Amino acid sequence: MSETVLGIDPGTQKAGFAVVEQTSSAPLIVGIERLDDLIDRVRQLLENYKVGAIALGRGTHANAVAQMLSSVNVPVHLIDEHETTWRARALYFADHPPRGWRRLIPLGLLLPPRPIDDYAAVLIARRFLEEMRSRI
Repeated sequence: MSETVLGIDPGTQKAGFAVVEQTSSAPLIVGIERLDDLIDRVRQLLENYKVGAIALGRGTHANAVAQMLSSVNVPVHLIDEHETTWRARALYFADHPPRGWRRLIPLGLLLPPRPIDDYAAVLIARRFLEEMRSRI
């Protein structure tokens, strides 16, 4: 089983990415990259981390990104990304709790001040690791 996974949350113009280890609760690296630059970033991440698998969210542009990733020598797995946006929002606010008057507003009504595709990528990678663990 892959101990280190690269999670990718593909979108229309950008993709969130996260390198997650099975043994760690915090991701090694997270970020958001334009789709045009994604393959270069993926190659860089594969060089710097011992990634055993890529977990690609089965969303908006998954097929196009999967086609892009076919040139790398790491297996790509399509992962259901059902509810990752809501869970990513909750994860973001767990890391960055609202302050001031915003803390009075229910979290379900708040929007993060920046894109959270990287948080969704973390969740996709974790979901892949959970699926692999349950198969053993």
